[in-house]
Amino acid sequence: MASLLDKFSDWAEQADEALTRTRARLGLLHPLQLVPYRSYGTAERLYVKGRVLTDKGISEPDPSDSRWHNLVNMYRRFDSNEISGARLSVLPADGSEHPVVSDEEGYFTLNLVPGQLPEPVDFLWHPVEVALVESPPPFPTPAGLRTRAMVLIPPADAEYGIISDLDDTVIQTSATDLLRMARIVLLRNARSRLPFKGVAEFYRQLQLGRNGKRNNPFFYVSSSPWNLYDLLEDFLDLNQIPPGPLLLRDIALQRKQAGAASEHHGHKLREIDNLLLTYPRLPFVLIGDSGQEDANIYREVVRRHPGRILAIYIRDVNLPERAALVESVRDELRQANVELLLVQDTVQAAEHAARSGLIFGEAIPAVAQEKHKDETAEDGLDGQGSGQPVMK
Repeated sequence: MASLLDKFSDWAEQADEALTRTRARLGLLHPLQLVPYRSYGTAERLYVKGRVLTDKGISEPDPSDSRWHNLVNMYRRFDSNEISGARLSVLPADGSEHPVVSDEEGYFTLNLVPGQLPEPVDFLWHPVEVALVESPPPFPTPAGLRTRAMVLIPPADAEYGIISDLDDTVIQTSATDLLRMARIVLLRNARSRLPFKGVAEFYRQLQLGRNGKRNNPFFYVSSSPWNLYDLLEDFLDLNQIPPGPLLLRDIALQRKQAGAASEHHGHKLREIDNLLLTYPRLPFVLIGDSGQEDANIYREVVRRHPGRILAIYIRDVNLPERAALVESVRDELRQANVELLLVQDTVQAAEHAARSGLIFGEAIPAVAQEKHKDETAEDGLDGQGSGQPVMK
């Protein structure tokens, strides 16, 4: 059965590519666009990633957008026209040029050794120019099409890094309730989806740390598909949650895996392994939820990287069987001197972080105040029949 599904998936991809090229010949496609993804690196090596697509025609999110408008935009995200075989050039600050070609799903990735680093933006982010050199026929090559890919490089005096899940950890998704999850994911946009109460202020305090420089780097590891990148990036920005590389998953690759659950586990573990190997001197805080496999994944991270994890916070999604699993992992991790907390809210996590010396004790009232504001916004959403929230 799996082999048959793989063949069907391959046929569907080939048919989609043929249809895209036919529409291009007829002039029925939107112009090409370069979609840069936030990535990470070091002073010795930069990792640049992005995608070549036709413009999806998705407008900026607005609180007044209707559910139908949001649903159409979600359809456009997944009905993307990927451009394979596009020739690009990555242009770091030293004036060198590094060619790269987009793959069958339109992605381009490049690891490069920079001769010099560009000047950072907001302490952490280093911009790298990417230019489209030539698009494959029959797509016309737009003149001067280029973009900036932002690469995070933690400064030497960063105290620790934070690796966080997104769904049901930062952004309310209700992944344990399929019908509710479908309504939230499909019918709301970056402005009408809500963060978990107090999470934005808690994350800002973690980024600030105890040195007051606000330079602790964030990394978001999620099994959400790359098609949702713009929505997730907008969500973080609109809610003033610290930006970080979004390490998402290729759904085309997912279809070819033996099982979605095992690939969910494998994807997250691979990305976290890469982060800890890239920054061997940086300790980390891990944040997730009890709804899926975060506790098990983080247990394996502790086993593979002893002495690197300062604390683990798991948000309780109020499923007793999942809480029991997390508690068993917690008991096991105590033997490795790593504390895992199953928390009901961000104030509880902030109190522990303050006791552990990760954030200032004075930050706790700010987290509590943000939690109260988010509760008010959520009450406003629940009270409206239109499904649009009262934003703070």
